[in-house]
Amino acid sequence: MWPFGKKTADRVSDALKDNKQLSGLGLNVQEKGGTVTLSGVAPSQAHVNLARVVAEGVSGVKSVDVSGVSVQAPAGASSQSVPVDTGSTAQAAPASASSAQGGVPAAADQDIEDSSRVAKEVLSAIRSNGELQGNPIDVLQSGKSVILRGVVDSDHELRLAEQLARGVSGVAGVDVSGLKVHEGAKELTKEKDEQGETVYTVKAGDTLSLIAQRYYGDLNEYRKLAHYNNISDPDHIEVGQKIRIPA
Repeated sequence: MWPFGKKTADRVSDALKDNKQLSGLGLNVQEKGGTVTLSGVAPSQAHVNLARVVAEGVSGVKSVDVSGVSVQAPAGASSQSVPVDTGSTAQAAPASASSAQGGVPAAADQDIEDSSRVAKEVLSAIRSNGELQGNPIDVLQSGKSVILRGVVDSDHELRLAEQLARGVSGVAGVDVSGLKVHEGAKELTKEKDEQGETVYTVKAGDTLSLIAQRYYGDLNEYRKLAHYNNISDPDHIEVGQKIRIPA
């Protein structure tokens, strides 16, 4: 099934929930014009940094604001609340058995920071590659492994994305099971609405069935398009009409 019908905010939320180090935090996600705003509570600054990296790895995200995430000790640890570092230089915390922010073990924080570095380098390698630019690829982090999700135009591009990810120092594994090949992916996902949802502009000769075939490989999925776009008569669409493409 086409993986990019979801709104950008929903895909960021899914990415955070799928990350074992962030899944239980319940961070709130809002998105507007490619800017993602996260809010909630995290047990350490390292978790906040990781949340930023995870959000940045979602295709369509242009910037991430984490100023609404506060750092607070988990239950049973210090209750001190610490302002989040939003990018400015901060003094290094003294080495100890626990992090100075939230009572999280320093070793665990270091693991999270290492994972963040790996994910950022994989993201940079893929998005700076000329052949892969424009493909909607999400780079998700799972420990020191990465998960690639989305769509590429060819088997060659799929192998290239995997090769680039595996070439990053420190990567323990690469999961490409969620990366699909769909001819014309760049063109089909080029147009987005304000929520980052894929849309298609109807052209002369189009029918809902043909549009369904392009996106899902199944003519009969026209019913889904009709329902999602509140089209009462699936046989009547107009040139220039915007059709949103659901997942």
